[in-house]
Amino acid sequence: MLLLFALLIIASLFATRISDKIGVPVLVVFLAVGLIVGSDVLGLIEFSDAKFTKQVADILLIFILFDGGFRTARSDLQLVAKPAITLATLGVAATAAVLGTCIHWIMDFDWMLSMLIGSIISSTDAAAVFMITRQNPIKRKLAATLSVESAANDPMAILLTLAFIGSLTGEGNSLFGFFSQLAWQFSGGILTGFFASKIAHFLFNHLHSENRGYFYVLIIGVILLGYGFADLIRANGIIAVFFMGYWLGNSDFVAKRGVSHFLEGISTFCNMALFLMLGLLAFPRNFAAIWKEGLLIAALMIFIARPIAIWILTMPFRYTAKEKFFLSWGGIKGAVPIVLATYPAAYGLEKGEAVFNIIFFAVLVSCLLQGSSLGKLAKRLKLTSPKSPSSPFSMELHAVKQSDIDMFEYVILESSYSANKSIQELKFDPNVVITSITRSGKILLPRGAVKLLPGDILFVLAPLSKHHELREFLSTGLEPVKNA
Repeated sequence: MLLLFALLIIASLFATRISDKIGVPVLVVFLAVGLIVGSDVLGLIEFSDAKFTKQVADILLIFILFDGGFRTARSDLQLVAKPAITLATLGVAATAAVLGTCIHWIMDFDWMLSMLIGSIISSTDAAAVFMITRQNPIKRKLAATLSVESAANDPMAILLTLAFIGSLTGEGNSLFGFFSQLAWQFSGGILTGFFASKIAHFLFNHLHSENRGYFYVLIIGVILLGYGFADLIRANGIIAVFFMGYWLGNSDFVAKRGVSHFLEGISTFCNMALFLMLGLLAFPRNFAAIWKEGLLIAALMIFIARPIAIWILTMPFRYTAKEKFFLSWGGIKGAVPIVLATYPAAYGLEKGEAVFNIIFFAVLVSCLLQGSSLGKLAKRLKLTSPKSPSSPFSMELHAVKQSDIDMFEYVILESSYSANKSIQELKFDPNVVITSITRSGKILLPRGAVKLLPGDILFVLAPLSKHHELREFLSTGLEPVKNA
Protein backbone atom coordinates (compact mmCIF):
# COMPACT_ATOMS: atom_id res chain seq x y z
CA MET A 1 0.00 0.00 0.00
CA LEU A 2 2.83 2.43 0.85
CA LEU A 3 4.51 1.71 -2.47
CA LEU A 4 1.28 2.37 -4.37
CA PHE A 5 0.69 5.57 -2.40
CA ALA A 6 4.24 6.78 -3.18
CA LEU A 7 3.79 6.05 -6.89
CA LEU A 8 0.42 7.80 -6.81
CA ILE A 9 1.96 10.98 -5.34
CA ILE A 10 4.81 11.01 -7.85
CA ALA A 11 2.48 10.36 -10.78
CA SER A 12 0.18 13.16 -9.65
CA LEU A 13 3.06 15.61 -9.33
CA PHE A 14 4.32 14.98 -12.83
CA ALA A 15 0.77 15.00 -14.18
CA THR A 16 0.52 18.64 -13.03
CA ARG A 17 3.08 19.54 -15.71
CA ILE A 18 0.62 18.29 -18.33
CA SER A 19 -2.19 20.25 -16.65
CA ASP A 20 -0.15 23.46 -16.87
CA LYS A 21 0.33 22.99 -20.62
CA ILE A 22 -3.33 22.29 -21.43
CA GLY A 23 -4.73 24.72 -18.85
CA VAL A 24 -6.52 22.21 -16.61
CA PRO A 25 -6.50 22.97 -12.84
CA VAL A 26 -4.40 20.61 -10.76
CA LEU A 27 -7.37 19.66 -8.59
CA VAL A 28 -8.98 18.05 -11.65
CA VAL A 29 -5.73 16.16 -12.30
CA PHE A 30 -5.66 14.82 -8.72
CA LEU A 31 -9.32 13.76 -8.94
CA ALA A 32 -8.70 12.05 -12.28
CA VAL A 33 -5.66 10.14 -10.97
CA GLY A 34 -7.70 8.96 -7.99
CA LEU A 35 -10.57 7.84 -10.22
CA ILE A 36 -8.24 5.96 -12.58
CA VAL A 37 -6.39 3.96 -9.92
CA GLY A 38 -9.52 3.44 -7.80
CA SER A 39 -11.79 0.47 -7.41
CA ASP A 40 -13.89 0.84 -10.56
CA VAL A 41 -11.19 1.48 -13.19
CA LEU A 42 -7.72 -0.05 -12.67
CA GLY A 43 -8.63 -1.39 -9.24
CA LEU A 44 -5.13 -0.79 -7.85
CA ILE A 45 -6.42 0.65 -4.57
CA GLU A 46 -9.63 -0.53 -2.89
CA PHE A 47 -11.06 2.41 -0.94
CA SER A 48 -14.66 3.02 0.08
CA ASP A 49 -14.56 4.31 3.67
CA ALA A 50 -16.51 7.59 3.69
CA LYS A 51 -16.20 8.02 7.47
CA PHE A 52 -12.41 7.66 7.31
CA THR A 53 -12.42 10.16 4.43
CA LYS A 54 -14.27 12.62 6.66
CA GLN A 55 -11.75 12.21 9.47
CA VAL A 56 -8.75 12.65 7.19
CA ALA A 57 -10.40 15.52 5.27
CA ASP A 58 -11.00 17.38 8.54
CA ILE A 59 -7.26 17.20 9.34
CA LEU A 60 -6.14 18.17 5.84
CA LEU A 61 -8.52 21.14 5.75
CA ILE A 62 -6.97 22.48 8.97
CA PHE A 63 -3.63 23.09 7.24
CA ILE A 64 -5.15 24.18 3.92
CA LEU A 65 -7.29 26.82 5.63
CA PHE A 66 -4.48 28.01 7.91
CA ASP A 67 -2.20 28.52 4.92
CA GLY A 68 -5.00 30.37 3.11
CA GLY A 69 -5.38 32.75 6.05
CA PHE A 70 -1.60 33.08 6.42
CA ARG A 71 -1.35 34.38 2.82
CA THR A 72 -4.35 36.72 3.03
CA ALA A 73 -3.12 40.29 3.27
CA ARG A 74 -4.82 42.55 5.80
CA SER A 75 -5.74 44.99 3.04
CA ASP A 76 -7.42 42.18 1.07
CA LEU A 77 -9.57 41.05 3.99
CA GLN A 78 -10.56 44.62 4.85
CA LEU A 79 -11.51 45.14 1.21
CA VAL A 80 -13.94 42.19 1.03
CA ALA A 81 -14.86 41.34 4.65
CA LYS A 82 -18.50 42.49 4.45
CA PRO A 83 -19.48 40.89 1.11
CA ALA A 84 -17.48 37.71 1.84
CA ILE A 85 -19.05 37.15 5.27
CA THR A 86 -22.49 37.96 3.81
CA LEU A 87 -22.01 35.28 1.16
CA ALA A 88 -20.61 32.85 3.76
CA THR A 89 -23.77 33.10 5.86
CA LEU A 90 -26.82 34.48 4.03
CA GLY A 91 -25.40 33.34 0.69
CA VAL A 92 -25.22 29.72 1.84
CA ALA A 93 -28.74 29.88 3.28
CA ALA A 94 -30.11 31.48 0.09
CA THR A 95 -28.36 28.93 -2.14
CA ALA A 96 -29.73 26.05 -0.04
CA ALA A 97 -33.26 27.50 -0.07
CA VAL A 98 -33.36 28.14 -3.83
CA LEU A 99 -31.78 24.78 -4.67
CA GLY A 100 -34.01 22.88 -2.26
CA THR A 101 -37.11 24.52 -3.71
CA CYS A 102 -36.02 23.70 -7.28
CA ILE A 103 -35.31 20.07 -6.34
CA HIS A 104 -38.77 19.75 -4.74
CA TRP A 105 -40.65 21.30 -7.67
CA ILE A 106 -38.70 19.80 -10.56
CA MET A 107 -37.64 16.41 -9.16
CA ASP A 108 -40.66 15.89 -6.89
CA PHE A 109 -38.51 15.00 -3.85
CA ASP A 110 -39.93 15.35 -0.34
CA TRP A 111 -39.62 18.93 1.01
CA MET A 112 -37.31 18.09 3.90
CA LEU A 113 -35.13 15.80 1.78
CA SER A 114 -34.90 18.48 -0.92
CA MET A 115 -33.81 21.11 1.60
CA LEU A 116 -31.33 18.67 3.12
CA ILE A 117 -29.68 18.07 -0.26
CA GLY A 118 -29.64 21.83 -0.92
CA SER A 119 -27.98 22.44 2.45
CA ILE A 120 -25.33 19.76 1.99
CA ILE A 121 -24.13 21.15 -1.34
CA SER A 122 -24.57 24.86 -0.53
CA SER A 123 -21.02 25.73 0.58
CA THR A 124 -18.03 26.37 -1.69
CA ASP A 125 -14.81 24.44 -1.23
CA ALA A 126 -11.88 26.33 0.25
CA ALA A 127 -9.25 23.85 -0.92
CA ALA A 128 -10.42 24.08 -4.54
CA VAL A 129 -10.78 27.87 -4.47
CA PHE A 130 -7.35 28.44 -2.90
CA MET A 131 -5.72 26.11 -5.40
CA ILE A 132 -7.33 27.78 -8.43
CA THR A 133 -6.87 31.40 -7.33
CA ARG A 134 -3.22 30.66 -6.57
CA GLN A 135 -2.76 28.99 -9.95
CA ASN A 136 -4.43 31.86 -11.88
CA PRO A 137 -3.68 35.60 -11.49
CA ILE A 138 -7.29 36.62 -10.72
CA LYS A 139 -7.97 40.21 -9.65
CA ARG A 140 -7.24 40.79 -6.00
CA LYS A 141 -10.80 41.78 -4.99
CA LEU A 142 -12.43 38.74 -6.59
CA ALA A 143 -9.79 36.24 -5.44
CA ALA A 144 -10.07 37.58 -1.88
CA THR A 145 -13.89 37.45 -1.94
CA LEU A 146 -13.95 33.82 -3.06
CA SER A 147 -11.17 32.82 -0.65
CA VAL A 148 -12.67 34.41 2.47
CA GLU A 149 -16.18 33.22 1.57
CA SER A 150 -15.04 29.63 1.04
CA ALA A 151 -13.03 29.67 4.27
CA ALA A 152 -15.94 30.91 6.37
CA ASN A 153 -19.04 29.26 4.85
CA ASP A 154 -18.74 25.75 6.28
CA PRO A 155 -20.46 26.47 9.66
CA MET A 156 -23.68 27.60 7.98
CA ALA A 157 -23.76 24.56 5.69
CA ILE A 158 -23.05 22.19 8.59
CA LEU A 159 -25.71 23.73 10.85
CA LEU A 160 -28.32 23.73 8.06
CA THR A 161 -27.53 20.09 7.28
CA LEU A 162 -27.86 19.08 10.94
CA ALA A 163 -31.07 21.11 11.29
CA PHE A 164 -32.79 19.31 8.41
CA ILE A 165 -31.47 15.92 9.53
CA GLY A 166 -32.93 16.75 12.95
CA SER A 167 -36.29 17.54 11.34
CA LEU A 168 -36.26 14.25 9.44
CA THR A 169 -35.31 12.23 12.53
CA GLY A 170 -37.51 14.19 14.94
CA GLU A 171 -34.54 15.55 16.92
CA GLY A 172 -34.40 19.10 15.57
CA ASN A 173 -33.36 22.15 17.60
CA SER A 174 -35.37 25.35 17.99
CA LEU A 175 -34.84 28.36 15.73
CA PHE A 176 -33.24 30.20 18.66
CA GLY A 177 -30.86 27.29 19.21
CA PHE A 178 -29.88 27.31 15.53
CA PHE A 179 -28.97 31.01 15.47
CA SER A 180 -27.22 30.77 18.84
CA GLN A 181 -25.05 27.96 17.52
CA LEU A 182 -24.28 29.87 14.34
CA ALA A 183 -23.29 33.01 16.25
CA TRP A 184 -21.04 31.05 18.58
CA GLN A 185 -19.44 29.11 15.73
CA PHE A 186 -18.33 32.37 14.12
CA SER A 187 -17.55 34.52 17.16
CA GLY A 188 -15.91 31.70 19.13
CA GLY A 189 -13.85 30.68 16.10
CA ILE A 190 -12.63 34.22 15.41
CA LEU A 191 -11.77 34.87 19.08
CA THR A 192 -9.92 31.56 19.33
CA GLY A 193 -7.99 32.39 16.16
CA PHE A 194 -6.98 35.79 17.55
CA PHE A 195 -5.71 34.51 20.89
CA ALA A 196 -4.06 31.46 19.30
CA SER A 197 -2.16 33.77 16.92
CA LYS A 198 -0.87 35.83 19.86
CA ILE A 199 0.28 32.67 21.64
CA ALA A 200 1.97 31.42 18.47
CA HIS A 201 3.70 34.79 17.96
CA PHE A 202 5.06 34.70 21.52
CA LEU A 203 6.27 31.10 21.19
CA PHE A 204 8.11 31.73 17.91
CA ASN A 205 9.91 34.75 19.33
CA HIS A 206 10.96 32.85 22.46
CA LEU A 207 11.96 29.46 21.02
CA HIS A 208 15.60 30.52 20.52
CA SER A 209 16.66 27.37 18.68
CA GLU A 210 19.48 27.07 16.16
CA ASN A 211 17.68 24.12 14.56
CA ARG A 212 15.25 25.62 12.05
CA GLY A 213 13.35 22.32 11.98
CA TYR A 214 12.04 23.12 15.45
CA PHE A 215 10.24 26.17 14.05
CA TYR A 216 8.53 23.97 11.46
CA VAL A 217 7.42 21.54 14.17
CA LEU A 218 6.20 24.49 16.24
CA ILE A 219 3.95 25.81 13.47
CA ILE A 220 2.25 22.40 13.22
CA GLY A 221 1.81 22.36 16.99
CA VAL A 222 0.26 25.81 17.27
CA ILE A 223 -2.09 25.19 14.32
CA LEU A 224 -3.42 22.04 15.98
CA LEU A 225 -3.57 23.91 19.29
CA GLY A 226 -5.83 26.58 17.78
CA TYR A 227 -8.10 24.03 16.12
CA GLY A 228 -8.20 21.77 19.18
CA PHE A 229 -9.13 24.58 21.57
CA ALA A 230 -11.90 25.79 19.26
CA ASP A 231 -13.24 22.24 19.10
CA LEU A 232 -13.05 21.99 22.90
CA ILE A 233 -15.25 25.05 23.41
CA ARG A 234 -17.55 23.96 20.53
CA ALA A 235 -16.60 26.87 18.29
CA ASN A 236 -15.73 26.36 14.63
CA GLY A 237 -12.16 25.10 14.30
CA ILE A 238 -11.93 25.85 10.56
CA ILE A 239 -12.74 29.53 11.10
CA ALA A 240 -10.35 29.56 14.07
CA VAL A 241 -7.35 28.32 12.07
CA PHE A 242 -8.14 30.58 9.09
CA PHE A 243 -8.16 33.72 11.23
CA MET A 244 -5.24 32.47 13.29
CA GLY A 245 -3.28 32.15 10.06
CA TYR A 246 -4.47 35.60 8.95
CA TRP A 247 -3.29 37.38 12.11
CA LEU A 248 -0.04 35.45 12.31
CA GLY A 249 0.70 35.95 8.61
CA ASN A 250 0.22 39.69 8.95
CA SER A 251 2.72 39.99 11.80
CA ASP A 252 6.50 39.68 11.97
CA PHE A 253 8.03 36.83 13.93
CA VAL A 254 11.24 34.81 14.05
CA ALA A 255 11.77 32.41 11.09
CA LYS A 256 8.68 33.66 9.25
CA ARG A 257 10.14 33.23 5.75
CA GLY A 258 11.18 29.61 6.38
CA VAL A 259 7.85 28.83 8.04
CA SER A 260 6.04 30.33 5.02
CA HIS A 261 7.91 28.01 2.61
CA PHE A 262 7.23 25.03 4.88
CA LEU A 263 3.51 25.85 5.03
CA GLU A 264 3.37 26.08 1.26
CA GLY A 265 4.70 22.53 1.01
CA ILE A 266 2.32 21.23 3.68
CA SER A 267 -0.67 22.92 2.03
CA THR A 268 0.26 21.54 -1.40
CA PHE A 269 0.53 18.01 -0.01
CA CYS A 270 -2.81 18.35 1.84
CA ASN A 271 -4.56 19.59 -1.31
CA MET A 272 -3.10 16.73 -3.32
CA ALA A 273 -3.99 14.09 -0.73
CA LEU A 274 -7.51 15.46 -0.30
CA PHE A 275 -8.50 15.37 -3.98
CA LEU A 276 -6.71 12.08 -4.62
CA MET A 277 -8.70 10.59 -1.75
CA LEU A 278 -11.97 11.98 -3.10
CA GLY A 279 -11.14 10.47 -6.50
CA LEU A 280 -10.40 7.10 -4.88
CA LEU A 281 -13.70 7.24 -2.98
CA ALA A 282 -15.71 7.53 -6.19
CA PHE A 283 -17.33 4.39 -7.63
CA PRO A 284 -18.43 5.20 -11.19
CA ARG A 285 -20.62 2.08 -11.27
CA ASN A 286 -22.79 3.63 -8.52
CA PHE A 287 -23.44 6.61 -10.75
CA ALA A 288 -25.35 4.55 -13.31
CA ALA A 289 -28.54 4.71 -11.21
CA ILE A 290 -28.32 8.35 -10.12
CA TRP A 291 -26.39 10.26 -12.81
CA LYS A 292 -29.52 12.01 -14.12
CA GLU A 293 -30.46 13.29 -10.65
CA GLY A 294 -26.86 14.26 -9.91
CA LEU A 295 -26.46 16.10 -13.21
CA LEU A 296 -29.75 17.95 -12.77
CA ILE A 297 -28.89 19.00 -9.22
CA ALA A 298 -25.46 20.20 -10.35
CA ALA A 299 -27.09 22.21 -13.16
CA LEU A 300 -29.67 23.74 -10.80
CA MET A 301 -26.95 24.64 -8.32
CA ILE A 302 -24.50 26.09 -10.89
CA PHE A 303 -26.94 27.94 -13.16
CA ILE A 304 -29.83 28.91 -10.86
CA ALA A 305 -29.30 28.69 -7.08
CA ARG A 306 -25.78 30.15 -6.77
CA PRO A 307 -26.34 32.97 -9.32
CA ILE A 308 -29.61 34.08 -7.64
CA ALA A 309 -27.90 34.19 -4.23
CA ILE A 310 -24.88 36.09 -5.61
CA TRP A 311 -26.83 38.67 -7.63
CA ILE A 312 -29.21 39.49 -4.78
CA LEU A 313 -26.76 39.55 -1.87
CA THR A 314 -24.01 41.52 -3.63
CA MET A 315 -26.41 44.37 -4.50
CA PRO A 316 -25.24 46.53 -1.53
CA PHE A 317 -21.62 46.10 -2.60
CA ARG A 318 -19.69 47.43 -5.57
CA TYR A 319 -19.44 44.51 -7.97
CA THR A 320 -19.94 44.85 -11.70
CA ALA A 321 -22.14 42.48 -13.70
CA LYS A 322 -19.04 40.68 -14.97
CA GLU A 323 -17.71 40.29 -11.43
CA LYS A 324 -21.03 38.93 -10.17
CA PHE A 325 -21.11 36.42 -13.00
CA PHE A 326 -17.57 35.35 -12.12
CA LEU A 327 -18.42 34.99 -8.41
CA SER A 328 -21.45 32.90 -9.40
CA TRP A 329 -19.25 30.57 -11.42
CA GLY A 330 -16.70 30.45 -8.60
CA GLY A 331 -18.96 28.41 -6.28
CA ILE A 332 -16.88 25.26 -6.75
CA LYS A 333 -17.88 22.27 -4.64
CA GLY A 334 -15.42 19.86 -3.07
CA ALA A 335 -14.56 18.03 0.11
CA VAL A 336 -17.02 19.55 2.60
CA PRO A 337 -20.23 18.66 0.66
CA ILE A 338 -18.93 15.10 0.24
CA VAL A 339 -18.18 14.91 3.96
CA LEU A 340 -21.65 16.28 4.79
CA ALA A 341 -23.15 13.78 2.33
CA THR A 342 -22.06 11.01 4.73
CA TYR A 343 -24.29 12.43 7.50
CA PRO A 344 -27.69 11.14 6.26
CA ALA A 345 -26.44 7.53 6.24
CA ALA A 346 -24.61 8.04 9.55
CA TYR A 347 -27.88 9.24 11.14
CA GLY A 348 -29.77 6.26 9.73
CA LEU A 349 -31.90 8.03 7.12
CA GLU A 350 -33.57 5.68 4.66
CA LYS A 351 -32.15 7.28 1.49
CA GLY A 352 -28.73 8.02 2.99
CA GLU A 353 -26.70 6.03 0.45
CA ALA A 354 -28.59 7.47 -2.53
CA VAL A 355 -28.08 11.02 -1.21
CA PHE A 356 -24.34 10.38 -0.87
CA ASN A 357 -24.03 9.11 -4.45
CA ILE A 358 -26.10 12.00 -5.87
CA ILE A 359 -24.07 14.61 -3.98
CA PHE A 360 -20.78 12.98 -4.94
CA PHE A 361 -21.70 12.98 -8.62
CA ALA A 362 -22.84 16.63 -8.45
CA VAL A 363 -19.59 17.63 -6.73
CA LEU A 364 -17.54 15.86 -9.41
CA VAL A 365 -19.46 17.76 -12.10
CA SER A 366 -18.79 21.04 -10.27
CA CYS A 367 -15.07 20.29 -9.88
CA LEU A 368 -14.64 19.26 -13.49
CA LEU A 369 -16.83 21.96 -15.08
CA GLN A 370 -16.26 25.00 -12.86
CA GLY A 371 -12.79 24.04 -11.68
CA SER A 372 -11.43 23.58 -15.19
CA SER A 373 -12.99 26.78 -16.58
CA LEU A 374 -12.74 29.38 -13.78
CA GLY A 375 -9.27 30.60 -14.76
CA LYS A 376 -10.23 30.73 -18.45
CA LEU A 377 -13.42 32.61 -17.59
CA ALA A 378 -11.41 35.22 -15.66
CA LYS A 379 -9.23 35.79 -18.73
CA ARG A 380 -12.22 35.99 -21.08
CA LEU A 381 -13.96 38.52 -18.81
CA LYS A 382 -10.66 40.41 -18.39
CA LEU A 383 -10.71 39.94 -14.63
CA THR A 384 -7.09 38.85 -14.30
CA SER A 385 -4.09 40.70 -12.96
CA PRO A 386 -0.64 40.72 -14.57
CA LYS A 387 1.33 37.74 -13.34
CA SER A 388 4.49 38.82 -11.55
CA PRO A 389 7.73 37.09 -12.49
CA SER A 390 8.81 34.44 -10.02
CA SER A 391 12.33 33.48 -9.12
CA PRO A 392 13.52 29.86 -9.28
CA PHE A 393 15.76 30.76 -6.35
CA SER A 394 14.88 31.64 -2.77
CA MET A 395 16.91 33.47 -0.19
CA GLU A 396 16.05 34.00 3.42
CA LEU A 397 17.65 35.37 6.54
CA HIS A 398 17.36 32.62 9.14
CA ALA A 399 17.39 34.23 12.58
CA VAL A 400 16.99 32.40 15.89
CA LYS A 401 16.24 35.68 17.66
CA GLN A 402 14.22 38.73 16.80
CA SER A 403 16.00 41.00 14.36
CA ASP A 404 15.25 44.37 12.79
CA ILE A 405 16.86 43.22 9.53
CA ASP A 406 15.27 40.88 7.00
CA MET A 407 15.41 39.80 3.36
CA PHE A 408 12.87 41.15 0.85
CA GLU A 409 12.12 40.41 -2.79
CA TYR A 410 11.17 43.00 -5.41
CA VAL A 411 10.44 42.80 -9.13
CA ILE A 412 11.40 45.48 -11.65
CA LEU A 413 8.43 46.53 -13.79
CA GLU A 414 8.43 47.63 -17.42
CA SER A 415 7.38 51.18 -16.43
CA SER A 416 9.82 51.36 -13.54
CA TYR A 417 11.93 54.43 -12.92
CA SER A 418 14.75 52.06 -12.00
CA ALA A 419 14.45 49.99 -15.20
CA ASN A 420 17.50 50.25 -17.44
CA LYS A 421 19.45 52.13 -14.75
CA SER A 422 22.58 50.84 -13.05
CA ILE A 423 22.63 50.07 -9.35
CA GLN A 424 25.13 52.85 -8.68
CA GLU A 425 22.83 55.39 -10.41
CA LEU A 426 20.00 54.61 -7.97
CA LYS A 427 22.10 55.50 -4.90
CA PHE A 428 20.48 53.19 -2.37
CA ASP A 429 20.57 53.96 1.35
CA PRO A 430 23.85 52.68 2.92
CA ASN A 431 21.80 50.38 5.20
CA VAL A 432 20.18 48.69 2.18
CA VAL A 433 22.11 45.92 0.44
CA ILE A 434 21.14 44.18 -2.80
CA THR A 435 22.40 40.65 -2.25
CA SER A 436 21.60 39.20 -5.68
CA ILE A 437 19.59 39.65 -8.88
CA THR A 438 17.61 36.96 -10.69
CA ARG A 439 17.39 37.41 -14.46
CA SER A 440 16.05 34.83 -16.93
CA GLY A 441 16.39 32.06 -14.35
CA LYS A 442 20.01 32.90 -13.50
CA ILE A 443 21.60 34.68 -10.55
CA LEU A 444 23.69 37.80 -11.21
CA LEU A 445 26.09 39.43 -8.80
CA PRO A 446 24.84 42.95 -7.90
CA ARG A 447 27.85 44.97 -9.03
CA GLY A 448 27.35 48.73 -9.21
CA ALA A 449 27.59 48.85 -13.01
CA VAL A 450 24.86 46.21 -13.51
CA LYS A 451 21.75 47.68 -15.14
CA LEU A 452 18.36 46.62 -13.80
CA LEU A 453 16.09 45.31 -16.55
CA PRO A 454 12.29 44.78 -16.58
CA GLY A 455 11.55 41.36 -15.09
CA ASP A 456 14.61 41.34 -12.83
CA ILE A 457 13.97 40.15 -9.28
CA LEU A 458 16.05 41.72 -6.53
CA PHE A 459 16.85 40.14 -3.18
CA VAL A 460 17.36 43.02 -0.77
CA LEU A 461 18.70 42.90 2.78
CA ALA A 462 17.35 45.85 4.74
CA PRO A 463 16.06 46.93 8.16
CA LEU A 464 12.36 46.30 8.69
CA SER A 465 11.92 50.02 9.34
CA LYS A 466 13.31 50.76 5.86
CA HIS A 467 10.90 48.48 4.02
CA HIS A 468 8.07 51.00 3.66
CA GLU A 469 10.59 53.75 2.97
CA LEU A 470 12.05 51.59 0.20
CA ARG A 471 8.63 51.01 -1.27
CA GLU A 472 7.94 54.75 -1.13
CA PHE A 473 11.32 55.62 -2.60
CA LEU A 474 10.83 53.12 -5.41
CA SER A 475 7.06 53.47 -5.70
CA THR A 476 7.23 54.19 -9.40
CA GLY A 477 9.41 51.21 -10.13
CA LEU A 478 9.72 48.37 -7.67
CA GLU A 479 6.77 46.24 -6.68
CA PRO A 480 7.19 43.82 -3.72
CA VAL A 481 6.68 40.17 -4.67
CA LYS A 482 6.93 38.84 -1.15
CA ASN A 483 7.04 40.55 2.19
CA ALA A 484 8.94 38.56 4.77
